[in-house]
Amino acid sequence: METHSYPYLLIHTEDGDRKIPLINETSWSLGRGQDNDIVFDDKWASRNHAILQVMDSGSFYLIDLGSLNGSFVNGRRVSIPVTLHSGDRLTLGATEMQLVCPTAKTLVETDEGPPKQKSTVMLHTRRLITVLVIDIRNYTGLTRQVEEQLLSQVIGSWFGSAGDIIRRYGSWVDKYIGDAVMAVWIHNTDKESGSVAPTEMLQVLHALHALHAMSDELNNKFTLPFRLRIGAGVNTGNAIVGQMGAGDRPEYTALGDTVNAAFRLESATKEISADIALGETTYALIPSAERLKFQKHSVNLKGYDMPTVTYAGTFADLACFLSNLPTQPKT
Repeated sequence: METHSYPYLLIHTEDGDRKIPLINETSWSLGRGQDNDIVFDDKWASRNHAILQVMDSGSFYLIDLGSLNGSFVNGRRVSIPVTLHSGDRLTLGATEMQLVCPTAKTLVETDEGPPKQKSTVMLHTRRLITVLVIDIRNYTGLTRQVEEQLLSQVIGSWFGSAGDIIRRYGSWVDKYIGDAVMAVWIHNTDKESGSVAPTEMLQVLHALHALHAMSDELNNKFTLPFRLRIGAGVNTGNAIVGQMGAGDRPEYTALGDTVNAAFRLESATKEISADIALGETTYALIPSAERLKFQKHSVNLKGYDMPTVTYAGTFADLACFLSNLPTQPKT
């Protein structure tokens, strides 16, 4: 197979192989609709079939968008986002394609590549961030009771819509972890007081509300054995963030205890029968947080020696709080 110093998608067609360079962007939509980044003529493919997304680590994910005939990786149908490796065979509708990624050695030793290819940018710094972790409740139970085709449509629709909502409210999907999504907001703090603009925290809450509304709407669209529900952990604190990525829009990824605690808080919601668990710092930065009606809890997070304070509540509490705000954050 012909090799290049940049990743590309090799689409097999009746007229021969078609090579699509995967550069200068962080995601590409695929389908038979002309509004996609990568369009292929296939009556068995959905108009908007799937998304191919590259993360800051350089890993590629395939996200099915609830296509009728499904997306397959190496012959196996996928419902949740799946990590791809070089050489993986993708089937979308009746169209076969293959992901080809260069090795690290190729990147170092080869100067070949399209002239528009940008160098990778890396910058690590300490910033105040808010991490949102959203998890689909009882996903295992859903997989056991729902046919594979319907499951793919439901979960594919959820992941595709979740990514759109998170981007709409000023963040990006940092990671897909099984049936969960992690998003990060980088805060601009006041140099003197170190405070965060109220609108920045409200963006997170509005994103969370929209994610719940979207998830609830899927219950009306699909016939499921039980209602699709989500839970969320939100945590704010300092973390090491890294700007990394090829192309015109390098993005951030975050590492550290702030991130880990967000995942633990999401897990804690199941123990305290709540939909949402906010870290103590997150709660303190929300304007008029007392009107949120969240209850204070002390929870034991896995891996932590001391109990952690969290403020937890329901999506109904959140909706009531947001509906009574005097102004809405710009999106």
